[in-house]
Amino acid sequence: MPVRPDPDASSLRADILLAGVLALAGCVLVVLSAQTGLQMIGVPIWVAMLFATLLALPLLARRRWPLPAAIAQIAIYVTAVELGSIELYASQVALFMGFYSIGAWEANRKVALWSRTLIAIGMAAWLASSAVRGFFHPETGERGVSAYFAILIIQIIINIAYFGAAWLFGDRAWASAVEQQRLADAHAEIQAQQAQLAEQAVSLERVRIARELHDVVAHHVSAMGVQAGAARRVLGSDPERASDALRHVEQSARDAIGELRSLVVTLRSDDDGTASAPGLDGLPELLEAARVAGQQVTLVEIGTPRAVPPMVGLTAFRVVQEALTNARKHAGATAQVDVRVRFLPGELEVEIADDGRGGGSGEHGAGAGVLGMRERIGALGGALEVGPRSRGGWLVRARVPSPPSAGLPSPERTSGKPS
Repeated sequence: MPVRPDPDASSLRADILLAGVLALAGCVLVVLSAQTGLQMIGVPIWVAMLFATLLALPLLARRRWPLPAAIAQIAIYVTAVELGSIELYASQVALFMGFYSIGAWEANRKVALWSRTLIAIGMAAWLASSAVRGFFHPETGERGVSAYFAILIIQIIINIAYFGAAWLFGDRAWASAVEQQRLADAHAEIQAQQAQLAEQAVSLERVRIARELHDVVAHHVSAMGVQAGAARRVLGSDPERASDALRHVEQSARDAIGELRSLVVTLRSDDDGTASAPGLDGLPELLEAARVAGQQVTLVEIGTPRAVPPMVGLTAFRVVQEALTNARKHAGATAQVDVRVRFLPGELEVEIADDGRGGGSGEHGAGAGVLGMRERIGALGGALEVGPRSRGGWLVRARVPSPPSAGLPSPERTSGKPS
């Protein structure tokens, strides 16, 4: 069964203020009504003021116990009317709020329905009884039967509108509060799921670290084994060849240690785990696939191209891949995307910028991709800049240390030309 949240402290303070204002207004109106000489005839003013105060007091409990509060008000109201000690203004507002509160705050909707039905029937029966008794009152003969029935019809119409409006507004208040609670619960659930997805994405990256270990480090270990075996076989017959092989073992060991230190959680594409790790040489193919998918992408290399360590190349490739995916998702498939690779002294910088004009959703995801890029760049001792551009669109800029590596083949690329 849908429910609305319990009243908070501010709601209870508002009810205290409401009850106080209605009680004070009722007492003032009792005095003014008595001064007109048309009401409170032969009734002590203090009695009418007491009823005006008592009628407002149940409103203090109208949110927590709406049905008992409304029944108490009706009993007080009927008693005051029968004794001729009721003022006809603030009392109507207090009675309206009590009947309205059953629909707005009663958690059991069946109780809310049937209790209001019985209250309406009971009030109608009491009004009919009062009408029959009033018909035989001596003043009725003086005013005329037609005038009496006209007044009675006016009262019936007013009461139908009065109780009908309280019923309708009460139900609408309940439905609105329930809907707001549902939206709040859905929002909280979405936030919890977002946090869980981000946490799961990071955990998944930690589980997949073995794949990156194989792609980046395994060939160093294999080379060490081959060179060590060769050195063992020629150690006695050819010390120079053995020494050269051991130097290669030493270099491979140093490279492997460097890769192990810089290894970090990485985001891999869905594959069977047998493909080698991509690098800078895979960027043209990656961008061509993006163009085939409809993206407008350009690639520019700035500076003198040089070989970079496998982990640096892999990191640059993954950053570009993630940025292109985000641009396609958020900026739109037709947004203009510029990819720049800068070969700086001792550093490699990749920059991906879109103009944000491709009709994308513009919404942010769970942030797992940015987390993966930030961890990857941080592990290499680099820096990542992600955020909106001043002239529109989105910018991703990553800079990682990339000192010249001896023994690495130089790539054959043309500097500064778009791919």
